[in-house]
Amino acid sequence: MTTTEPYLSACTDSSNPPEDSSWHGTHVASTAGAELTNNSQGMAGIAYSAKVLPVRVLGHCGGYDSDISDAIVWAAGGHVDGVPDNTHPAQVINMSLGGSGSCSATDPEGLAVAQANSLGAVVVVAAGNSNADASRFSPASCPGVITVAATGITSRRAFYSNYGSAVELAAPGGGIYENDASSGTQSNDGFIWQALNSGTTTPVPNDSTYGGYAGTSQATPHVAGAVALMQSARLASGQPLLSPSAVLSILQSTAYAPSIKPSRRTSIGAGILDANAAVRAAVSSTAGSAGGTTGSGTGHGNGR
Repeated sequence: MTTTEPYLSACTDSSNPPEDSSWHGTHVASTAGAELTNNSQGMAGIAYSAKVLPVRVLGHCGGYDSDISDAIVWAAGGHVDGVPDNTHPAQVINMSLGGSGSCSATDPEGLAVAQANSLGAVVVVAAGNSNADASRFSPASCPGVITVAATGITSRRAFYSNYGSAVELAAPGGGIYENDASSGTQSNDGFIWQALNSGTTTPVPNDSTYGGYAGTSQATPHVAGAVALMQSARLASGQPLLSPSAVLSILQSTAYAPSIKPSRRTSIGAGILDANAAVRAAVSSTAGSAGGTTGSGTGHGNGR
């Protein structure tokens, strides 16, 4: 933690003191499926019986792009030098993170995504919160990922959400303000509410703290959780897992059109996630199966 040495002095000082944890990863994982569900308490996770594989790639001092690339490969079951092999490969990887700069197929992150896809892992990433073209951000623009924009309660593209041809579909991320405006009065309905933690830098066991966040980070695990449900339904029906490309095809073909449509320039892809329709279509699909080794359960790795 940042309050003890040697970490305290690594990237903090008297003018830049360490901050309490935001529990961003906890919030994201809870939406995807980590939240205890059907217990009459708190919120619900989407794929709440899924197995979660937490992979931390960003620490209190940040991290390197190489850390993210290695984590993608490792989470999918690939080998990373100096790290014990992952014996529980994730079938869907959630990445609620990103930064500026485009990503090509030959970039390290692009190569990592390609390797993960070849192992059967679906990689779902946040479009970003800069109200800009997602093609200028990474990993949102990496080939092979499913890039997710954010919508508010009215179905309008959230004012902060990135957009454009790099986006495959959208999901609820919170519009923050009433009627999903870009400013004004904040609304409780303008946030995604999920589990947090009352600890400052260390989690409090069996905590029951909840909070509302908004962002494409919050939209992304809705899709990752839906993918986990799709793959779990395939296994439950005695069918092989869908390939990443087949998963994307189903997500896009079952997405529904927002009632408040964005302009062509600010496209949010095929529409808004319809998890129920996607799961039903996954079970009936005759599309290609995943190339990687399948397990008995469906897990998802966290970006942070």
